[in-house]
Amino acid sequence: MDDKYFMKMALALAKKGQGFTSPNPMVGAVVVNDGRVVGKGYHRSVGEAHAEINAINDAGIASKGATLYVSLEPCNHTGRTPPCSIEICKAGINRVVIAMNDPNPDVKGGGIDYIQSQGIEVTSGVCEEEAKRLNEVFIKYVTKKCPFVIVKCASTLDGRIATRTGDSRWISGEESRAFVHRLRHAVDGIMVGINTVKKDNPALTTRLQDIKGRDPVRIILDTNLSMPEDAKVLRIDSDSDTVIITGDSVSEAKKIKLETQGAKIIEAPVKDNLIDLDELMNSLGALGIISLLIEGGSRVIASALSAKIVDKVVFFYAPKIMGGDDGVPVCRGPGPDLMDGCIPVKNINVRRFGDDVMIEGYIKD
Repeated sequence: MDDKYFMKMALALAKKGQGFTSPNPMVGAVVVNDGRVVGKGYHRSVGEAHAEINAINDAGIASKGATLYVSLEPCNHTGRTPPCSIEICKAGINRVVIAMNDPNPDVKGGGIDYIQSQGIEVTSGVCEEEAKRLNEVFIKYVTKKCPFVIVKCASTLDGRIATRTGDSRWISGEESRAFVHRLRHAVDGIMVGINTVKKDNPALTTRLQDIKGRDPVRIILDTNLSMPEDAKVLRIDSDSDTVIITGDSVSEAKKIKLETQGAKIIEAPVKDNLIDLDELMNSLGALGIISLLIEGGSRVIASALSAKIVDKVVFFYAPKIMGGDDGVPVCRGPGPDLMDGCIPVKNINVRRFGDDVMIEGYIKD
C-alpha cells in the first residue's frame, strides 16, 4: 500500500464534513504506523478540532514514529483552534504526507515550513487534484473573497424547465431531487428570483432522510421589493436567514414591513433594471457566504451566466419532451449570434439518477 492509498482514505474522511465546516475547508487525516492504520479523523464542524488532532488523538501513543496523511497543509496559526503543526511535532510524528498546500495567501506554506524546521520529513502533492476538487469552494473564497457559484436546473430533453402555465412539478425524479437537497446542504446560500417565489412559493430548505441537513441562507433577488407577504421563505422555522436583495430606490415602508417578518434586506446596485450580480457576489463574500447555489428561474440563470459569475453547472435532464416552443426555457433572453459565442463547459461528469441524466461541468478553471 502506497501513499495514494492512505491519502484517498484521508480524502474520503474529509468529505464526511461536507456541509458542516464552512467557512473552513473539509480535511481528513490518517495516522499510519508500520503499514497499519492506527488513527483516523476529520474536521467535523467549524470551531471544533481539526482533522490532524482528531487522528492523532485516535492513534494515541501509536502516533510516535508514525506517518500522518492529511488532505490539506496543517495550519501554523491560531484561529478558533491552536496550530496543528505544533501538535503534530509534539505527537512524535516523523513523516507528514500532504495532498495540497494551503491556498490561503495569508498562511500558505507556514505549516510545511514549521514541520520541516523540526526535522520532520514532508511529502506534498499526493492526490492533489482530488484534494483541490474537494475544496474548490474554499480555494475560490480564500483567493478571490467571493463565493463559488453553482447553477442547478432540471429540464426536459428539449430544454424546458416549466410549461407555458409555469407548471414544473415534477420534471425530474425523486432520486435527482434527493441529490439536490444534498447540494443545498453543502452550500452556504441558495438564490432564486422573485418570479420563482411568486410562481412556485418554494421553501428553499434542506430535507435529507439520513442526517439533519443544514439550511442554506435563502437569497431572493427582488429589485422592486414585491415579495408576497405569505411567501414560505418568510414563514419558515429555520436556523438560517432569508435575505432579500433589492434596489436602492424602494420605499422604507416596504423594507420595514418585510423586516418585521424576519427578513433581512440588502440594497444592491441595479444594472439594466436587474440586480448587478457581479457586485452582489462581492457583498455576499463579505458576509461570509463562500458558496452559492442558483436554482432559477430562467432570467436569473441567464443573468448569472451573462455576468460570468458561474463556476459550475449541474443540469438534470429528464426523459420527457415538452413538444412545443411555448414552455419556459432554461435561459430567457438574447443569446449569441453564432455558435462560437456559446459558453464552453469543461471537465464534464455524467451521472444517472433513476431515469434522469445529470451533467456536471465547469465554466471557470
